[in-house]
Amino acid sequence: MTDDRRDEKRQVKDTSGDDAFLVVEDLTVRFPTEDGLLTAVHDLSYEVKMGETLGIVGESGSGKSVSSLAVLGLHDPKSSRISGSIRVGGTEVIGLSEARMRKLRGNAVSMIFQDALAALHPFYKIGGQLAEAYLVHHPNATKRDARRKAIEMLDRVGIPQPDRRVDDFPHQFSGGMRQRAMIAMGLINDPSLLIADEPTTALDVTVQAQILDLLQDLQREFNSAVIIITHDLGVIAEMADDVLVMYAGRAVEYGPCKEILTHPEMPYTWGLLSSVPEVGADTDARLIPIPGNPPSLLNPPTGCSFHPRCAHMDKVPGSLCSTELPALTPGSRGGGHLKRCHLADPDRVYEAEVLPEIAPELVEEN
Repeated sequence: MTDDRRDEKRQVKDTSGDDAFLVVEDLTVRFPTEDGLLTAVHDLSYEVKMGETLGIVGESGSGKSVSSLAVLGLHDPKSSRISGSIRVGGTEVIGLSEARMRKLRGNAVSMIFQDALAALHPFYKIGGQLAEAYLVHHPNATKRDARRKAIEMLDRVGIPQPDRRVDDFPHQFSGGMRQRAMIAMGLINDPSLLIADEPTTALDVTVQAQILDLLQDLQREFNSAVIIITHDLGVIAEMADDVLVMYAGRAVEYGPCKEILTHPEMPYTWGLLSSVPEVGADTDARLIPIPGNPPSLLNPPTGCSFHPRCAHMDKVPGSLCSTELPALTPGSRGGGHLKRCHLADPDRVYEAEVLPEIAPELVEEN
C-alpha cells in the first residue's frame, strides 16, 4: 500500500471514529470484459455510524450502486473481482460464504432497490413476499406470525387498510405504494444498516417528500444506519449527515453534509451544484451543466479523472492535473472535510468564480 493510500484511509477513519457499524476500506470492484478489465470502484473508503445517514452522490456510472451492492455481497464472484475490506457490524463481508452472507443480508443489512416494480415479484402477493423475507430469518415463526408481521410493517409505512392490501399483487399498488412496500420489506427484520438506492426515482414530488419523511421517521424509530444513493442533491440536503461524492469510481469529496454543500472544494462537486435548478429562482436563470461526458472506466484518463472536463486546470501549475492523481486530503476548513483536487485554494476560486454564477444572491448579501 502506498503512503498516499495509507494517508487516505487514516483521514477517512479520523472523520468517523471507532463506533461505525459499516466500515469500507480500500474497496475495489473490477469486472472482466471482452475489452479488458473494467474498474467500477477504486480504493473506496468510508464509514457509517448507527443512527446516521451517509449520502452517496454522483453521475450514472460513478460507482455508487456497484459499491453498495458489494456491501450486500450481491456481485457474482465468477464475473467480478473484489478486494479491500467491508465490515458490517464487525463481520468481514468480502470472502464470506454465501450461506453466511444470506444470514447477514436482509437481517443486519438490507437494501431498498431503485425500481420497486422490477424488484417485487409480479406473480406473488405483496404480503407473501414480505412474509417470506421474515421467515428466512425467523425459522421458528409460523406463517400466521409472518403474515401478522407483514401487515404490521405495511401499516408502519403508511399503506391504508394493510390487512386487505396485504393480499394485493404489486401491479395493484401505485408507484409510491410499491416503494413503501419495498421499504417495509427492507425493514421487516429490523436491520442495523439500510441502503436506499435512488428510492424516489420516477415518483412525483409530493410522493418523493412523503417517502423521504418516512425513511427519516423509520430511521429514528429503528436507529438504523442509512446509506442513501442518489444524483439529487436536494435529497442529500434533506437527509444526509455526511456526503460522499463519487466520480469515475473514486471518492472525490467526503465530509459533513452542510460543509460539502456550502463550501465544496472539488470542481466536480461545483458542477453538480451548478446544474441543480432552484425553486423560486428567476425563470430565465440558466442551468450550468458539466461539459463533456464521464470517462471510460476501461481506459480512464491519467492524473485526475475529472481533468478533461474541468474548467480550472489553468490554476494548477504545469501538467499536474493530467499526470498525477490527487490524494484525498483535508479541506481548507478541516472538520472532517476531504477533497481530491490539486487546486491550492479551492475556497477562493469557488467564492470568486463559481458562486457568482450559481448563487449570485448570496454574493450580493455578502
